[in-house]
Amino acid sequence: MAIPMDKMLRATALTRSGNLHEATLVIQRALGLIAAPPTPRAPATVEPALRLPAAPMARHAESEDVAFRDVGTAPRASAGTFSKHYFVSDGERYAYRLYIPAGASTGQPLPVMVMLHGCKQDSEDFARGTGMNHLADEHRFLVVYPEQRQKANAMRCWNWFEPAHQARGKGEPAMIASLAARVVAAHHGDGARVYLAGLSAGGAMAALAGQLYPDVFAAVGVHSGLAPGAAADMPGAFSAMRKGRPGAPAAASAAGTGAVPTIVFHGTADTTVHPRNADHVLQASLAGLRARGLVLSEVHDPEGTHPPGGRPAQRTVWATPDGTPVVEHWTVAAGPHAWSGGSAAGSFTDPQGPSASHAMVAFFLRHRRGT
Repeated sequence: MAIPMDKMLRATALTRSGNLHEATLVIQRALGLIAAPPTPRAPATVEPALRLPAAPMARHAESEDVAFRDVGTAPRASAGTFSKHYFVSDGERYAYRLYIPAGASTGQPLPVMVMLHGCKQDSEDFARGTGMNHLADEHRFLVVYPEQRQKANAMRCWNWFEPAHQARGKGEPAMIASLAARVVAAHHGDGARVYLAGLSAGGAMAALAGQLYPDVFAAVGVHSGLAPGAAADMPGAFSAMRKGRPGAPAAASAAGTGAVPTIVFHGTADTTVHPRNADHVLQASLAGLRARGLVLSEVHDPEGTHPPGGRPAQRTVWATPDGTPVVEHWTVAAGPHAWSGGSAAGSFTDPQGPSASHAMVAFFLRHRRGT
């Protein structure tokens, strides 16, 4: 559905003035996603501009612990602990949840999985839907679920399309990288095995933060997301989501050779984020990895994956000469805008698809930063 020009101009003006909440509402009304208010409403309070130092990490404070029950997806009880915390980055307070498998404080440091939810989700919902906590029990790793603040985005989307969040040392990518580093330091994590994955807006932010912080993240998972730099404002974001758009060259060059090993999932029936965006994520990652001097060969699985009674998927891998998969692409036939193979206990999940969680864990654990 096309957005009327007057509404597009209105949303653009609001975005440039910093009024992201009202700009989101203008676009949603124009697309018919929400009804117009019966009476005029005052503009939402403008969020103060984030002023972060141009440093690899954002300033942060110690977390505040709050007891929280386990919210894993499987019917069995989880062996570890799932707790709620708060993290302050450049004066802004973010909630997050942390899953620690039993016995994590002893033995070797554990890998860390950072999971970014999509729009209209929160950390608890995303944990239920992906089932990542139970895989953490099985494979022994920590799981961190940062949570977007509603005052930063009315739909709880990560602001991957805003210039304030598209550079190293500032905004939401800096918060995510800083939080990951803190969890490594505070909870016996392995700093060489920190991974980042997300869905939709979370997938777009994962691709962006992974590119900006190759010194923090060893690999990235992008589910139904977009390439770094695909948009620089809200109207551009909606356009990229509808049609697909490659990442901006300026964003790629700003990160240098910051590409990291990447696994991409996307359904062919996704009507929210066009499947063409998966190709743009892949091309950006491949270009960055080849710029580092990696020689990659494409291997296509002719038979694909066919879960019993589920959706078939095609898997393509780009591997190094020793056979290590460095980029992986899963195309889920008739898959919607949802986490493939997820649990119906969470929102935006597709239980019929092959498990994105299993595939990402298998891919991630083959990679260590610096190798």
